[in-house]
Amino acid sequence: MAPPPHEAPGKNTNCVRGVAFWPAPRNQAGMIDPSLRLRRAIHNNDALLVSRILSSCPQLIHNPDATPLGLSNTSLHLASSLGHVAIAKLLLDRGHESEGISLNEEYQTPLMLGAKEGHTEMVHLLCTVCPSSIARRDIRGRDAIMEASLAGHDTCLQILLTFSPDGPLKLLESCDNDGNTALHFASSNGHLLVLRTLLAAGADAERRNVWSWTPVAYSATVQAEVYFKGLVAEVERRKQVRRDAQERGTGAGVRLVVGEGEEM
Repeated sequence: MAPPPHEAPGKNTNCVRGVAFWPAPRNQAGMIDPSLRLRRAIHNNDALLVSRILSSCPQLIHNPDATPLGLSNTSLHLASSLGHVAIAKLLLDRGHESEGISLNEEYQTPLMLGAKEGHTEMVHLLCTVCPSSIARRDIRGRDAIMEASLAGHDTCLQILLTFSPDGPLKLLESCDNDGNTALHFASSNGHLLVLRTLLAAGADAERRNVWSWTPVAYSATVQAEVYFKGLVAEVERRKQVRRDAQERGTGAGVRLVVGEGEEM
């Protein structure tokens, strides 16, 4: 049996370590190192202090976290993972991404971390300012769409699909190193709203991963599998009705109506 295309539900393997747990390093004057002060200010959502530190030490704008578990996350990675929009705007205004999209040791973008945590305003901000980061993939081949789908953040997913520079279909065709698409991740975690959004946007329900498993094969529950199959059947019916309408020259549209419920 193929291993599942996701971590166990609720298991966070990419959490951002914004504050060290050992004694803070101090300089000769006995002051806490500015880089650590900056990360603490971001963690505490203190935009004023962040601005003051960067005014005094502009070279710390990126400030990659060099602690053992820090993954070299930059200031924007930390702000995005925490959903601190005001600080993210401040960092962007000061040129945090002016030389290119920030990547940590796992090649994750700030947008990926924001999408994973479901920070809608942050995702909207980063999609607006850095739309090219939407399709970027990390060392596992995952993009922001997959992270949002895995975590069940439907609103973030819709924003990502809307702002995709090349349109949603190209993103929906993308897969990770194991051949899993966003639909595989949504199905394996039982995120029904995400399933509906992905299928309505044109995701391929028959796409197989490297183990030849389709998304429906990873359904989290029997109820989720029934719901998934019902959605697929409705999407196919809608496509057929549209084809028939085009042949008749009427161009009639059909709405996709599904049952209630978000998670199973």
